[in-house]
Amino acid sequence: QVQLVESGEGLVQAGGSLRLSCVASGRTSIYYGMGWFRQAPGKEREFVAAVGWISGNTHYADSVKGRFTISRDNAKNTMWLQMNSLKPDDTANYYCAASRTTGLRVFTYEYNFWGQGTQVTVSS
Repeated sequence: QVQLVESGEGLVQAGGSLRLSCVASGRTSIYYGMGWFRQAPGKEREFVAAVGWISGNTHYADSVKGRFTISRDNAKNTMWLQMNSLKPDDTANYYCAASRTTGLRVFTYEYNFWGQGTQVTVSS
């Protein structure tokens, strides 16, 4: 099993920045990719960004491209999401996820392990 713990929850004004972290523990050798998803009240969970754990390749949702940056440190089993130029529409609970499938995955069913989520609120 893999345990994922997010941190970095916060309230920021529009245009501000926030950095989320995700630390993995347990059998960290069994996953190949990680990603960030978010879920706003009354909406489905949606893909934000993904990173290949070995390759370091990245992929972003169009809505965050150019504003968010995903990165990881294999040695620390840690992934980050740097969020700049935040908008009120970015308000959501953000989830870290790990996948045992190679490649950059964008669907929730492709991920095997999930964190509990961390809240990001952007005020206008």
